[in-house]
Amino acid sequence: MAEKLEAKHKGGTLVSRKIEYADTSDPAEICFERGWSDGLPVTPPTDERVLAMLKGTRRHPDEAVGKIPPYLGTCTVEKAAINAVMAGCKPEYMPVLLAALEAALEPVFTLHGVLATTYFSGPIIIVNGPIARAIGMNSGINALGQGNRANATIGRALNLIVQNVGGGRPGEADRSTLGAPSKYTLCFAEDESDPQWEPLSVARGFPRGASTVTLFQGHGPEAFVDQKSRTPEALSRSMGSSLVKIGHSKLVESARAVLVLSPEHYAIYREAGWDRKRIERALYEATTRPGRDLVAGADGIGEGVPASRAGELVPKFFEDGLMVVRAGGPAGLFSAILPGWLAGRNRLELQPVTKEIKN
Repeated sequence: MAEKLEAKHKGGTLVSRKIEYADTSDPAEICFERGWSDGLPVTPPTDERVLAMLKGTRRHPDEAVGKIPPYLGTCTVEKAAINAVMAGCKPEYMPVLLAALEAALEPVFTLHGVLATTYFSGPIIIVNGPIARAIGMNSGINALGQGNRANATIGRALNLIVQNVGGGRPGEADRSTLGAPSKYTLCFAEDESDPQWEPLSVARGFPRGASTVTLFQGHGPEAFVDQKSRTPEALSRSMGSSLVKIGHSKLVESARAVLVLSPEHYAIYREAGWDRKRIERALYEATTRPGRDLVAGADGIGEGVPASRAGELVPKFFEDGLMVVRAGGPAGLFSAILPGWLAGRNRLELQPVTKEIKN
């Protein structure tokens, strides 16, 4: 009743266009019919729900967050809240969503390209800091899967904003050949339970204790299984053998990747005293191979590097092309690879983006 009374008196402060429909119509079906859904049911954004969502941020509803590609529709805080309602968010998720949206609009994230590419990619969201715990995000068992409201709906809300405010609909501006389930949502928190581990946010220049969101252009996950390696050297070589297959084993310096390191694999590194930098360096070296094995035509495979690189040692990634994060449950020697968009060959023009989360 309180929300209904507030909507009755404050509903006029909402400036987004109102949709009129007959009492006999189902508002959820109207959302499907008008193309506001990602294919799954959405929560109808009533005045009551939108006003409640706006309480999750101190920012004014009329504040413009930015222009959303491909059609450069202006997204206000209010419109972000509307899509957050539709996605099933709670009001306390709003600061994370707004930070993720601002990260997506940074030029080096190239949101228009991520949307319009024929590849599999979409925005992957990684959250660090106290806010992840405060809103109940999952960094443990099934962190990349279903079952956690914050993980599922924050990523979904960002994609709905691109679709509903920017006009980025599949088959129109979204030209992905096959797409991926991660285009619905792929959002999770990093496991920061070990004080010896340097979180991704710190590695990307933010102080410990800061709440941040990192956006990566990718898809996934792809499984990595090694239940027998027990030294960090052996495990790194094993992981390297899977990482080189991203896109194609002969495609090099074309995509970044995120390695999601599970607790049991991480324990092998931790017990040997390896930190983030040493792990990432070992993986870089493990994915560097002789050019003669990678040239186009070798082994009868047309894909590959120019013959001029046959005498080189060729890395799979640029030196900053692999990010390691910790997540998952202590239930198996399995980790995950989140492959990046192949446009990563434009190293300076396409980069992950990290933003601090503010209310």
